[in-house]
Amino acid sequence: SAMNKSAVKIRLMKPDDFEAIVQIDEKILKVSRRNAYKLKFERLVESADYVPASLVAENGDGKVVGFVMGVLYIGTSGETQEKATMDVIGVDPDYQHKGIGRKLIDEFVDHIKSLGIHRINMLVHWDDAQLVPFLSKNMFKPTTTINLVREL
Repeated sequence: SAMNKSAVKIRLMKPDDFEAIVQIDEKILKVSRRNAYKLKFERLVESADYVPASLVAENGDGKVVGFVMGVLYIGTSGETQEKATMDVIGVDPDYQHKGIGRKLIDEFVDHIKSLGIHRINMLVHWDDAQLVPFLSKNMFKPTTTINLVREL
């Protein structure tokens, strides 16, 4: 059955979204990153140093089907940094290709813009075949500097 796009609701992420998000991530990657997400959550969702910028997408039944986690750090001086960082985006494989990822990014961008920030950074693995074209369609483009590393 085709899902009604308007049935998808975007809201700020809450600490009790943790399980749903770990499960979506595991479904996408076929490996659990529970511990990594525990740290992300402590930092992004529960810490007072960060402005809440992480969002989830819920379907009509209130089930979390996608998320975007992002950072907007407030320095001790109370000044926000010039840029926000989009940390990770995930959509439940059963709900992909329905515009949910785009909707999450649009809401994230609007939210960041409303806070007076005009640039969002995201680090991606350049060989991530799905994410790079998706981000490119959503108007992300490479910076002129590339971070190279040589293992010694």
